[in-house]
Amino acid sequence: MKAIVYRRYGGPEVLELEDVPEPKLGPESVLIDVKAVSVNPVDWQTASGHLDSRFDVHFPVIPGWDVAGLVAEVGPTVTGFEVGDEVIGYVREDSIGRGTYAERVAAPLRTIARKPANLSWEQAAAVPIAGLTAYQSLVHALRVGSGDTVLVQAAAGGVGSFAVGVAAALGARVIGTASARNHDYLRGLGAEPVTYGPGLEERVRSLAPTGVTAIMDMYGGEELVSSLGLLREDAGGRVVSLTNDGVMEHGGTFVFARPSTEDLDELRRMIEGGLAVPEITTVLDLSEAAEAFRLSQTGHVRGKIVLRVSAS
Repeated sequence: MKAIVYRRYGGPEVLELEDVPEPKLGPESVLIDVKAVSVNPVDWQTASGHLDSRFDVHFPVIPGWDVAGLVAEVGPTVTGFEVGDEVIGYVREDSIGRGTYAERVAAPLRTIARKPANLSWEQAAAVPIAGLTAYQSLVHALRVGSGDTVLVQAAAGGVGSFAVGVAAALGARVIGTASARNHDYLRGLGAEPVTYGPGLEERVRSLAPTGVTAIMDMYGGEELVSSLGLLREDAGGRVVSLTNDGVMEHGGTFVFARPSTEDLDELRRMIEGGLAVPEITTVLDLSEAAEAFRLSQTGHVRGKIVLRVSAS
């Protein structure tokens, strides 16, 4: 089968399209004929060595954790899925080596769920990592609900777009940071937009004079520290960061999405009930993965970049 691989850490230039052996199918896994995969910042960060201290890495590496496709084969102890089922997955294992930028993927049952019926393959591939990160941050870590005012940083990005929709669906008021060109987009998702950067606290307080009850941080560093002043006194510790585990020093929670069939199923129900998925900014072929990395590295992508692996 064809897959994208890299044999050393580096930038987009280390990616190659090669013939590789098909993955072996374990007893508690399904084999997926891949239709599309989503490109996430963690993909190129991993390829650059950013996660070397957290995961064992086995070269050559097939990058990617998001997938959408058809079940081609099921392991001997699998129940609940059959050949031909349409599925999505956050196929992250305990080490890095066997990813999803490939024509076929062996996915443990705990990493997959049924595909939302109202989404295209490309839209469905954009759901798992971004959707789980938003859902687990807001539902499990922050316990957001009606009456909350949530500040979502980088709200026009893949995770941020999901976070706006999920928080609004939970009954919260959402204030989202983004560049001015993305403000109309955020309004369409259900957020009150503000421009990020110096003066953020004043701009947020112009909308919420008493502050916010929860913060979802995407930046870390000074952006995280400066935003903490916006938390109401009765909301201590209700902040999550996706980039900086130093948030725990401030009583907050560091979030790194975990595979969960149950959470993916809940996202599917929300999406089929009307929750908007992030805009698909660019669709490229699998062979163009290096270009997808370059686009993602600019940090100015609205929504998601997707690689098409096989025809719909």
